[in-house]
Amino acid sequence: MSRVVCFGELLLRLGAPGRELLLQTPQLQVHVGGAEANVAVSLACLGHDVQMVSTVPGNALGRHAVAELRRHGVGVAGVREVDRDRMGLYFLAPGAVHRASEVVYDRAGSAFANSSAEDHAWPALLSGAQLLHVSGISPALGDNVAGSVLGAVRAARAARVQVSFDGNYRPSLWRRWGGDAGAILREVFAEADIVFADHRDIELVLGLHFPQDDAAARTEAAAAAAFAAFPHLQWLACTQRDVVSADHHILGALLLGRDGSRAQAPPRPLPGIVDRIGGGDAFAAGILHGMLSGLDAESTVRFGLAAGALKHAIPGDFSPVAEAQVLALLGDGGADVQR
Repeated sequence: MSRVVCFGELLLRLGAPGRELLLQTPQLQVHVGGAEANVAVSLACLGHDVQMVSTVPGNALGRHAVAELRRHGVGVAGVREVDRDRMGLYFLAPGAVHRASEVVYDRAGSAFANSSAEDHAWPALLSGAQLLHVSGISPALGDNVAGSVLGAVRAARAARVQVSFDGNYRPSLWRRWGGDAGAILREVFAEADIVFADHRDIELVLGLHFPQDDAAARTEAAAAAAFAAFPHLQWLACTQRDVVSADHHILGALLLGRDGSRAQAPPRPLPGIVDRIGGGDAFAAGILHGMLSGLDAESTVRFGLAAGALKHAIPGDFSPVAEAQVLALLGDGGADVQR
């Protein structure tokens, strides 16, 4: 069992029920989430020793979020409670047919957004860890959190702990404070061993353009540029999503290695999607599980895609599925009742 540390903001998701628009009726459904927390829950359910590092307000909202992590087997000793500030929120209007989903963030002034690098004793938090996972959402919250993320990945590099980084570019968050997303994310990329990114993320951080017509070819060209620019980088993984409608996607995946390894999972049709939020995080957790478990590249990318596909059938941000459930999908166990 590998020890993994995930660093990021715990959020409450307030979603319109069913396929309603926000506040079409005066109801909202609550789920705990956050990109890094989603990965933490998935990895814990896949059998890893996972610790979450975050900051929450010391009130009922913060305590509920922490309790949800604990319920799914994630260690919470690294989650700080503070008496000031507020809980980060986001609001979701789920998409339907040809209407896309819509997210509204309400994260300014949250306990996590107001935290700083001095709040985290990384040598102790990383003790015994094999991997640190962060995402590009955290530095988008402000200069102080960007400093915290850079401090975390540099501490991991110094401690010889592998760094996993999901690009997760969110332009609306960067615009709020005028942060230089390309420059800051480039610094995080420079410390990463494994990145979850597509050609658009690489274009942002390197200032390049990849004009290839085929999505896989664009990703391969972007990966080659990233490997050349970032000597620590060993692997790049991404999903390849074809959106037929809000309810029907076709999902593939690609895993590329510095050594020239190339593994591609056959696309999976996903008709009748229940909830796509957190699908990319479940994919990332599946890839990390494969790598931490010593699977080869082809088995890893197939496992990652299956884990991401399963999330689309689960409401909420978290994907609390066990390894056996992912393997059953890989084995074409079908959708019949499991007895």
